[in-house]
Amino acid sequence: MAALNYHHLRYFWAIAQQRSLTKAAQQLHVSQSALSIQLKQLEERLGQALFERRNRQLVLTEAGRIALAYADSIFKAGDELVATLRDRAPLPRQSLRVGAVTTLSRNFQMEFLRPLLARHDVDLVIHSGSLRELLAQLAAHTLDLVLSNQPAPRDAHTSWHSHLLAQQPASLVSRPDVGTTRLKFPQALQDLPVVLPSSASSLRTAFDVALDRAGIRPIVLAEVDDMAMLRLVARASPGITLVPPVVVRDELKAGLLVERCRIASIHESFYAVSPSRRFPNPLVRELIARPLAMRAPRR
Repeated sequence: MAALNYHHLRYFWAIAQQRSLTKAAQQLHVSQSALSIQLKQLEERLGQALFERRNRQLVLTEAGRIALAYADSIFKAGDELVATLRDRAPLPRQSLRVGAVTTLSRNFQMEFLRPLLARHDVDLVIHSGSLRELLAQLAAHTLDLVLSNQPAPRDAHTSWHSHLLAQQPASLVSRPDVGTTRLKFPQALQDLPVVLPSSASSLRTAFDVALDRAGIRPIVLAEVDDMAMLRLVARASPGITLVPPVVVRDELKAGLLVERCRIASIHESFYAVSPSRRFPNPLVRELIARPLAMRAPRR
């Protein structure tokens, strides 16, 4: 097999940066037809199409995004070689782009991603957003993985895999000075004010169903759709807060909050959503393959 032609790779890199054959040809001072031939030869060598046309624009395919990541690493390594002339070449770097829904516990995200945080060969990028926004980015190959507290919806046009990472029973917590001891759920919520996750949360849905069956209408002080904000509100509220213990783990440990009741019938689930791809990111497989006990949220 012929060796990879790095001249072709440089041309591909320029086209990917410009998203246009015309602009790349102008930048490289070559004709557009010559550049197109060079790109075609590289695609034949790799056995994959690197671009597709959408609305008269060049868009990277999945194989193209992988090739671009390697091209970036190759040219960066070459620049470092020329600039530093060190005896040892720098270690190759990998990248992982993770999306996390805004309602997901930051503590859980840290638990899941912790194995990568101490690695010097990994570039970790984390984005936050709604599940719908993040799945759109996953479909566009701008994310490798989405962390969520609910599985991704599937239809005929998608091929998501929702990997269940862990489950944790919900708790009712409060400040130590709130005048109550252990609570009996759901009866105790007849007269106690509560702080709840928003109605978009699966945790909230299960909570509402349980209270509706018991004929109880709670006094709702606040509804919060962000777990980081829910954590802060729990610390300031004079009422009881429904929350997964992992969200307030540090506050429980420090005694700033006290667990009043563990609700075994209501739990928070944690998922890693990955797409079905011909070229999956190996870091995704590595994280998902870790034993469940090592990723389970601490109580």
